[in-house]
Amino acid sequence: METAKIIADPEFRIGEVDPRLYGSFIEHLGRAVYNGIYEPGHPTADDMGFRRDVMDIVREVGVPIVRYPGGNFVSGYNWRDGVGPKEKRPRRLDLAWRSLETNEVGTDEFCEWARRVGTEVNMAVNLGTAGIDEARSLVEYCNHPGGSLYSDMRIANGYREPHKIKTWCLGNEMDGPWQMGHKTADEYGRLATETAVAMKWVDPTIELVACGSSHRKMPTFGQWEATVLDHVYQYVDYISLHQYYHKTDNDLGTFLAQTVQMDDFIRSVVSTADYVRAKKGHTKRLYLSFDEWNVWYQNPVDKEIMQKTPWQVAPPLYEAPYTHEDALVVGMMLITLLRNADRVKIACLAQLINTIAPISTVTGGPAWRQATYYPYMHASCYGRGTVLNLQVRTPSYSNKTFDAVPLLDAVAVLDEEHEQMTVFAVNRGQDGALPLEGDLRGIGGYQVLEHITLEHSDPLARNTAEQPNEVVPHTRGDAQLSDGRLTATLPKLSWNVIRLGKNRG
Repeated sequence: METAKIIADPEFRIGEVDPRLYGSFIEHLGRAVYNGIYEPGHPTADDMGFRRDVMDIVREVGVPIVRYPGGNFVSGYNWRDGVGPKEKRPRRLDLAWRSLETNEVGTDEFCEWARRVGTEVNMAVNLGTAGIDEARSLVEYCNHPGGSLYSDMRIANGYREPHKIKTWCLGNEMDGPWQMGHKTADEYGRLATETAVAMKWVDPTIELVACGSSHRKMPTFGQWEATVLDHVYQYVDYISLHQYYHKTDNDLGTFLAQTVQMDDFIRSVVSTADYVRAKKGHTKRLYLSFDEWNVWYQNPVDKEIMQKTPWQVAPPLYEAPYTHEDALVVGMMLITLLRNADRVKIACLAQLINTIAPISTVTGGPAWRQATYYPYMHASCYGRGTVLNLQVRTPSYSNKTFDAVPLLDAVAVLDEEHEQMTVFAVNRGQDGALPLEGDLRGIGGYQVLEHITLEHSDPLARNTAEQPNEVVPHTRGDAQLSDGRLTATLPKLSWNVIRLGKNRG
C-alpha cells in the first residue's frame, strides 16, 4: 500500500476554532425532549425531571451550544405556550412532525437544562407562522433584566436572572416548501431584516443567524443566499448551512466519498457572502453557521408513524441506530468543519438525544453512546485551538460516482495554551491499513501522548442498549514521533486521533 504523507507547521494556519463548532441541536421532534433529556419518572431524574444519566454523557462531550427548539417545529411554535405554570400550558398539534406537543418543556426549562449540563442555548425564533413581535418579545423575555412586560413575566415564572442567550436563529429552512410559512427569498430577506433590527433594539449584544438554503440541491441554492443577504447582510452575523448524508444501494465507497462535496458547499456559500459584501460595500465579514449536519436515514417506518398513528406524544421518530461506517462519515464531516474554521464558526450536530443522535435512551431504562458519539466527543475534547494548514499527499480511489477520492482525510489542530496538537485522520480504504508519515519538524519538542483508534471488522457493527460497547475506541494505535518525523498505521476504515504533547522529559 502506498504511504500517505502530511506536513504540519505552526507558521501556516487556517484559523482559530470557535468552541461553538462542536454544538448540537435538540428539537421538539420524536423522543429528543420527552423521554430523551426529560423523563420525570426515570430512576435518574433530577428535581426538574431531567435524566442525570443523559446529562452525564452530554457533559463528557463538553457541548458548547445547543440549538433549540427547532428545526421544522419552530415554524409553528408559540413560545408563550411553553412558559408559566405547567398545568395551564396548552397541548398543541405539532404539524411539522404530526405529533402532540404537551409544552411541559419550554424556554425556561430548556435554559435550565442547558445550565445544568454546562452549555449555551442557540435559540431559534418562529418566522414561519409568526414574526417580528413574537421574536422581539422572546428576546425581552430571555435577556432583559426586569421592569418590562416580558422580563417581569420571566421573573414571575421563577427565573429572576436573565437567560442571557447570545446566539439566535432567524427561522429555519424558510426556502423549503415543507416549512410552515415557506417564503420566497425576497419575502424572507425582508422579514429577517425587520426582525433582526427589532431583536437587536431589545438587546444589541446578540448575534443572529440568517437562513441559508435547506441543502445544496435546492433549486434556488446560491440565488437564495445572494437575495437574502442582499436584504439582511448588515444586520446578521452568520448565514446557515444544512447537510445530511446517507448510504444508498449498499455502496460504501460512494457513502464515504460524499464528504468531499462538503468542502465545496462551504466554499460556495463563502463566495456568495463575499460577493454580497463586495457588492454592498460592507466592511464586516460574514461567518457561517453549519447548524444542521449528520448522517440521516429517513426510513419508511417513520413516515408510517406520522401518517397512520399521528398526534402521539414523543413518538419514536428517526431512531435508526448508527453503524461504524456512519461514525467514519461523521468524523470526516468534523474534519471538514475544522478545515474551514476560518469561516465556519458555529456548527450543530443534528441532533443530540434519540432522534438522529449520538446518544440513545430506553424509556425507563439505560442511556448509551452510538458509534457516532466517539468522533464527536474526540473532536470536541481535543480539537480546540488553531487549525493548521495541513498539507496532505495520499493515494486515492475512484468509482462510478467520484474520481480520485483521497484515502486519507485529515486535519491538525494546535493548542498552544496547553502545548498540545491533535491530528484527526480517517482511512477511507476498505482493503487494508494505510501507512502514514508526517513531517512535524516545525513543531519542536513534542511526543505522542496517545493514538486513539475507532475500528471494527464489520462496518455495519453498531451499539445497542444490550451491547453498548460493540463499537468503541481503543488506545492501541502505533503512532510514534522521532526527530519531528511522525509514523503511524491507520487501520482500514478507521477514525484516528493522534495526540501530541510537549516533551517535558
